[in-house]
Amino acid sequence: MALRILSLVLLIAIWQVAAMLAASRVLPEPGAVVAVMLREAHSGALFFNLGITLARVIVSFGLAMVFGTLFGIAMGRNETFDRLGDPWLVVLLNLPALVIIVLAYIWMGLTDAAAILAVALNKLPNATVVIREGARSLDAGLEEMASVFAMPWSTRVKHVLLPQLAPYIAAATRTGLSIVWKIVLVVELLGRSNGVGFEIGTAFQLFDISLLLAYALPFVGIMLAIEAFIVQPFEHHVSRWRPKAA
Repeated sequence: MALRILSLVLLIAIWQVAAMLAASRVLPEPGAVVAVMLREAHSGALFFNLGITLARVIVSFGLAMVFGTLFGIAMGRNETFDRLGDPWLVVLLNLPALVIIVLAYIWMGLTDAAAILAVALNKLPNATVVIREGARSLDAGLEEMASVFAMPWSTRVKHVLLPQLAPYIAAATRTGLSIVWKIVLVVELLGRSNGVGFEIGTAFQLFDISLLLAYALPFVGIMLAIEAFIVQPFEHHVSRWRPKAA
């Protein structure tokens, strides 16, 4: 923790020195950004837009993980379904995020539903691929045991399937969250009237770097906090049974 704090302090110091040397609007000093941040927080705009963006991240990420897990398990355990779904998966993996976003807005209008669907579709193939690999590596012996003892489906899922898939779900969560929040900002920039992405777009039009950073940095901080206090502990918990390297 001490090294992390020291690294952060060093980053701010480098930023301060660079801003002083540049002496330009292009790179404002940390103090100027903090002043704008406090102004936006006092007006309530900062918290409102952070909340809106965070809600979109949570909903779109949740949808992508739920359906990605279901599709991944189905494709990993059923060869026919895997062959049928693989071309769709390849198309989604290679289709640019911008294309999906624009098509969603054209077909569904400039709505939150279109924004969330576009983000979820961008994350869905990544989650599906990771979970599919986990489903392919399930222990056949454990499945045979569950069949011999005639375990109910709910019990089999809870005590046989999910514990084995947990590390893959954790990996999909970590990689997916970093993808989702970045795409959400692009979605808001292109077609929403609120959120951090919209405010960043406004700051860009005004060439106001302080305003841009005042919205970007708190949201990045929230995502880092989620990674540090939720995602990493979950990943460590589900991987605690794995042997540690000597």
